Amino acid sequence: MSLGFVIGESKPTFVTAMTSRALSVGEYIKINSDEGEILGLVERSSISSAAFADVKNFDEASESTEIAEINKRDKTFTAHIGILGFLENLRKGQSMIPAIPPIPGTKITPPTKQDLEEIFSPKKDGWVSIGNLLRNKSIDAKVNLDKIVSRHLGILAMTGMGKSNLVSLVTKQISKLKGTVIIFDYHNDYTGLNIPRINVIDAKINPRLLDADQLAEVLEIRDGANVQQRVLRMAFTKHVKESKEFWSKLENEVDFIVNSEDKKLKEIRTSAYRIQDIIEESQRRFEDILDPDMGDPISFIKEGRTNILNISELSEKQANVAVAFYLQQLLKDRKDASIARHGKTKKERKFQFNSPLFVIIEEAHVFIPKDHDTSAKYWAAKIAREGRKFGLGLGIVSQRPRSVDLNVLSQMGSFAIMKIIQEDDQRQIASATESTSRELIAQLASLNVGDAVLVGQWTNLPSLVHVEEVKEKVMGADQSAVDAWAKADKMKEIAVESTQGLIQKDLLLD
Repeated sequence: MSLGFVIGESKPTFVTAMTSRALSVGEYIKINSDEGEILGLVERSSISSAAFADVKNFDEASESTEIAEINKRDKTFTAHIGILGFLENLRKGQSMIPAIPPIPGTKITPPTKQDLEEIFSPKKDGWVSIGNLLRNKSIDAKVNLDKIVSRHLGILAMTGMGKSNLVSLVTKQISKLKGTVIIFDYHNDYTGLNIPRINVIDAKINPRLLDADQLAEVLEIRDGANVQQRVLRMAFTKHVKESKEFWSKLENEVDFIVNSEDKKLKEIRTSAYRIQDIIEESQRRFEDILDPDMGDPISFIKEGRTNILNISELSEKQANVAVAFYLQQLLKDRKDASIARHGKTKKERKFQFNSPLFVIIEEAHVFIPKDHDTSAKYWAAKIAREGRKFGLGLGIVSQRPRSVDLNVLSQMGSFAIMKIIQEDDQRQIASATESTSRELIAQLASLNVGDAVLVGQWTNLPSLVHVEEVKEKVMGADQSAVDAWAKADKMKEIAVESTQGLIQKDLLLD
């Protein structure tokens, strides 16, 4: 069945077609060239009408409606198509763009179901379904899990468009394979994820394992308080870290500075007093967060499970320190495991994980910001560069791509991009995903909830998909204020009725 013909100037990567009907953005077509069958993706679609071309007022519009109904040739359907490669090569997972553009007049036809299944639903190990093609609902959309661990993954979308659902789905699929996932849960979105082999951890910080600058952040010593930070560095000695009574020993070290008669120490006495107050206040405020007796936090992560690290109780600075610490230790562990596996050292090395890890950072714009450096950003960037060599994959999730560091974002080998309206966000995405055309980026504003553009190495070709809903996910959806108000009002009525009943009972007893 012919859909139309190539018209105008064609290029090896792009053609324009005149079609018999309006083609949907995201629809796949086949171009029957002399060199072989070529697969293309509709990136932009338009409809024009000769009858309405020069309409200037309502009466003319009304008359043009009648003319358009009579004239079967009135409507013109135009499709702008990105060329993806020869179909034969795409079936093998290879993309080969034609050297000679399709000749104008070349016929366009729809691909067969088998054509699409071979490309988008490979029956190979490591490929798992996450939904279906948006314009071909009978075709499963599969992704390659190996590629997100070895080459990393970015999930970008506005709030409420399905990011956490996709994270849950990817996690669920990895869980079926008994893989290890670690999610830094900043808004407590995943602690209610009801899937097998889940391990929820309320993240705490062991201050013994930090350096002085990290401890200053955790204690929330304000930025620019250089003398206070200097006092803490002086007090936070090796003996403090190794002491059984961590806080008492730290306080004693600060007391020494406060009571010292040394001329240089006298100059910083006022700041030392303030550090005393901060340490005392922190023990009270952060009693459930700072635990010098908890041991190594990494030991709470279980291999072969989905580990939800709940960091929602931490402040932004504390969460940053915690994420940085975990990333640093996880990278070190995977390096040690790799070195031991390849026998490159005679020293005995201890490591916890024997298989690859996939780490997901929610709210990536908080931990990997574009406009300033953080310790979490440093280690995330290091994993983005080196993690693939040691079996440590990184997933970053954000509703503000424009605020995520581009150096890290551009190292994500695969992307799922959902509805994005802000032009700044679209430009950042275009910079990070060079293989994504501007035409496709422009369609992001028109996507619905759960729809996504998949690009990169985890899929054979750029594709528009509808992501399957994860029924086991009970958190993260928009809360209904109307329902909550109604329930609250109902509870007030019940409380009033109960109170009145008790009063009447008391009166009767009297």
